[in-house]
Amino acid sequence: MMNDQLSQALNDQMNFEFYSAHVYLAIAAYCSGESLDGFANFFIVQAEEERFHAMKMYKYLNDRGKRVTLIGMSTPNNEYSSILDAFQHAYQHEQEVTKRIYHLSDLAMNDREHATIQFLKWFIDEQVEEESMFDSIINKLKRIDTDSNAFFMLDNEFAQRTFVPPTTA
Repeated sequence: MMNDQLSQALNDQMNFEFYSAHVYLAIAAYCSGESLDGFANFFIVQAEEERFHAMKMYKYLNDRGKRVTLIGMSTPNNEYSSILDAFQHAYQHEQEVTKRIYHLSDLAMNDREHATIQFLKWFIDEQVEEESMFDSIINKLKRIDTDSNAFFMLDNEFAQRTFVPPTTA
């Protein structure tokens, strides 16, 4: 049986995942304002992915007989000095998500809550992918620097990105 502390921590993380979607929509709006529609699409897709994560936690809590509670959100940052700055902000945000998921995993392990440990493994693997992706994009943006052709190509590449819910989720 999942204890109340772990249940509340999962509920808090679910709300943080919804907030993450809000953060990425704010970055998408910044990109749109800069006429960088491919980059905006990248972050819109990222927001969809974060909502998927939140709903995965929502369903898990319900499946375990725990009551989900939604809370209000803080206003995300809406201004960036550059696309690189926006991606660096997103990377830092993902690092915070990773810390939070690790904390959840520690709580589950301390409680020997095996079902939750197994559930959180998917999120741990996902965070490795998320951090790697943002780190790689940041490195590309740094290499591109002032090469407008390369920047245009990356914007076009991101315009093609779509969200496909994982089948093993």
